[in-house]
Amino acid sequence: MPTLTIALAQINPTIGDIDGNLALIVAAARRAHAAGAQLVAFPELSLTAYYPADLLEDPDFQRRLAKGVAALIATSKELPDLHWVVGAPTPNTGIGKPLFNSLLVVKNGEVLLQYHKQLLPTYNIFDERRHFEPGPDVAKILDIEDVRVGFMICEDGWNDEERDYVVNPFKRLADAAPDLVVSINASPSSIGRREMRHDIFSKASARHGLPLVYVNQIGGHDQVIYDGASFAVDPARGVVMEGARFQPDLMVLQVHSRAKFLDREGKELGAINVKGLSTNEFYREQLVLGLRDYARRCGFSTAVVGCSGGIDSALTLAIAVEALGAKNVVAITMPSHYSSTGSVTDSQRLCQNLGIELYTHSIGDLVGQYAGQFGTVFGEPLVGLSKENLQARIRGTILMEFSNRFGHLLLTTGNKSEISVGYCTLYGDTNGGLGVIGDLYKTEVFGLSRYYNEVAGREIIPTAIIDKPPSAELAPGQKDTDSLPPYEVLDPILKTLIEGSRLSQKEGEEAMKFVRETSKTDAGKALIERVKKMIARNEYKRRQAPPILRVRSRAFGSGRQMPIAAKY
Repeated sequence: MPTLTIALAQINPTIGDIDGNLALIVAAARRAHAAGAQLVAFPELSLTAYYPADLLEDPDFQRRLAKGVAALIATSKELPDLHWVVGAPTPNTGIGKPLFNSLLVVKNGEVLLQYHKQLLPTYNIFDERRHFEPGPDVAKILDIEDVRVGFMICEDGWNDEERDYVVNPFKRLADAAPDLVVSINASPSSIGRREMRHDIFSKASARHGLPLVYVNQIGGHDQVIYDGASFAVDPARGVVMEGARFQPDLMVLQVHSRAKFLDREGKELGAINVKGLSTNEFYREQLVLGLRDYARRCGFSTAVVGCSGGIDSALTLAIAVEALGAKNVVAITMPSHYSSTGSVTDSQRLCQNLGIELYTHSIGDLVGQYAGQFGTVFGEPLVGLSKENLQARIRGTILMEFSNRFGHLLLTTGNKSEISVGYCTLYGDTNGGLGVIGDLYKTEVFGLSRYYNEVAGREIIPTAIIDKPPSAELAPGQKDTDSLPPYEVLDPILKTLIEGSRLSQKEGEEAMKFVRETSKTDAGKALIERVKKMIARNEYKRRQAPPILRVRSRAFGSGRQMPIAAKY
């Protein structure tokens, strides 16, 4: 009976770094060959990394891409019996967009097969139709060691129930009756996404009686993080093998019939326990990888955070230390006349626990000088919200001074609840290069902070920080609840209004139930309307904020495109 040994190379490529990505591909191919593989599959657009966006239109990038493809084909001669399945943009010489999102099967200096992605997503964070032309509605099959192998690219496998597109590439491929389907992917990670992949591809595999392997990229790419978790699906057993999450991996297995996978030793693979990470562990690993790769790819090895003694900056610092190392993270506390003694001492205790350096830079005199000069020039005292925002902007300026002088990446500390309703100061606490926890609601910030302490088995984030009522401390006795509903009330409303049907079934049902109950009273209806208006009114702030690491199904940024000058 024919047997094919295959390897799934789950790599972490860098967008635009064609030479570096080619080096990763070649190194993984050599490891796969050494493990006895006859076919090695890489993720979607693995030569450029996903997603190059308008780099695809740059002439220099196009020249480097062509050289990279040629170098890949030439290098394949070094391993003449290995089939390389690689994703790359290729030219479209016909009508339409100038490029295809393509899969190439290369062996011993030749391109044996070329397949163009048919379904080009243009929703949420995706905009592939901007750059690519859809491929023709055809299946591509290649006989390798007497095993018929069919190929597809990411979105092509997501429409087998024919809900989103007229074309169903999976059905067309099934009609060609391959022994194995190889799917190359760049599937972003968000809460519940891994389980969704398993469900969709397990059902399609069972429906058509086709074993399938699914290879995915990993890494942080601007706001978007990819978790890998490549897998193999048996039509009768479901998922029988899964790769590592949030780190590179090379999975090697065998297929010798249309319904059976074997491990490297020839033992038949059975269904595995596909239970995922806890929600808090998922958030932790996703944010750590996202921050680490963002800093590395932008040329930063160090980070600075404004440490207020509050929960948001505390969690941001804990994630930064895990991602970059304690010696590479600096905190700055900037007390004003309104800062409580506890804010300073809590900051000190936190930084001691994390093993990082803490600087104290008081802003009281600066605020007084600004306010005095304002009154002298404009004839009116600086009071109320203007004076509160002044404090945030002075702090933001100090942090940017430090970043500019010492080369640290400034991390912003806003959470999704506050960003949603504009409870932040533009050019103040929104300053920075990356928002680490900006896709976590405030209640999730508290939950993840407690989880950090549980995992450590000791107090990393002081209990005093977790237990204190949230406050910006910009006015005497100020509390967040002076301006906002309690976060236990606000967050389910925000989830319903911002994410809606994109929530998981359980979370969506809980949020909708809360909103329905709240809507039963006039006060509740008024509250929901107030929150709606706050979200809409503050779109201009979000448009000017730094990129936010994405962990949920709908994050601010490219995943939620709303107008600023509009009435809704």
